[in-house]
Amino acid sequence: MSAPFAPLANDRFLRALRRQPVDQTPVWIMRQAGRYLPEYRATRARAGSFLKLCKTPELACEVTLQPLARFALDASILFSDILTVPDAMGLGLYFAEGEGPKFERTVRSRADIDALKLPDVASDLRYVTDAVSLIRREIGGKVPLIGFSGSPWTLACYMIEGGGSEYFEHAKALLWDDPQAAHRLLELLGRAVTDYLRAQIEAGAQAVMVFDTWGGALSLAHYREFSLRYLAQIAANLPRQANGEHVPLILFSKGCAHSLEQQADTGADALGLDWTIDLGDARRRVGDRVALQGNVDPVVLYASEAAIAAEATRAVQSFGPHPGHVFNLGHGIHPAIQPDKLKLLIDTVHTESRRVLAGR
Repeated sequence: MSAPFAPLANDRFLRALRRQPVDQTPVWIMRQAGRYLPEYRATRARAGSFLKLCKTPELACEVTLQPLARFALDASILFSDILTVPDAMGLGLYFAEGEGPKFERTVRSRADIDALKLPDVASDLRYVTDAVSLIRREIGGKVPLIGFSGSPWTLACYMIEGGGSEYFEHAKALLWDDPQAAHRLLELLGRAVTDYLRAQIEAGAQAVMVFDTWGGALSLAHYREFSLRYLAQIAANLPRQANGEHVPLILFSKGCAHSLEQQADTGADALGLDWTIDLGDARRRVGDRVALQGNVDPVVLYASEAAIAAEATRAVQSFGPHPGHVFNLGHGIHPAIQPDKLKLLIDTVHTESRRVLAGR
């Protein structure tokens, strides 16, 4: 039997997700372990490839912990990739230099979909759960660990297109031409994502997040039928108890502020927001049903220090002195950002939020 994990020293992030009072707004950043950090680039070079980095638990642990040594972050996030699930389904994931993720095989017909099988998380994705457990041990209770997955719709986009896409023409055509087949694929992926997140929770993840990166590529009707429907199923079917503690679920549908109320009805604990909606407006729309995470435009980190501080301050003041805010960017940090600018953003959020939460 493995030794128990160290007790948590900083629980601001989990308290905020549970809409409980905190002394300052917790901060973490999407892609906080990544190419903008020189220490990450060194570890990536040592690994030899991005996939080797993801699939070696010791290296994934190393890069997960790197930003915690630099910044006053309130949470860590597992270093991995959203495409681990379709890779485990046998589609042959690889990364083309300058082109991003690609699959050797696509899924575009009923026959392709019928040939798919649920991955065996315990074996096919063991490297992920091993990384989760190793990170929990190595982090020593400093901050909570977030596990994650891509959403069924986002995974389907990559599987159907064979990689990234500007228009998602093959994926979206399937929704119109054969909605029954599309639902069959999304149902399978919904089960796979649920199993995958469950395994991460069992391995030690203290919160989990679903990235619906391409939800905003859909029309409103298609979003609700082919994306939101499966996010709600994951929220309903995912066991969220570990060692007597509730494990919060965050849903992030980029570009989908049109459906915040419906997202809040899924049963998720928190919603991630991009930068196209005001935090105060979002809070008024969802009330106290969910916590909110976000939402400064990541591009502001190319701007002056004064602009960065102003945007961080604006976000904190917009949410106000209410429980249930986790600060983040509206999407992942860019690879060319200077680390000192991220430090300024984090420190400003902490300083300003202490003032706002204290009513000053």
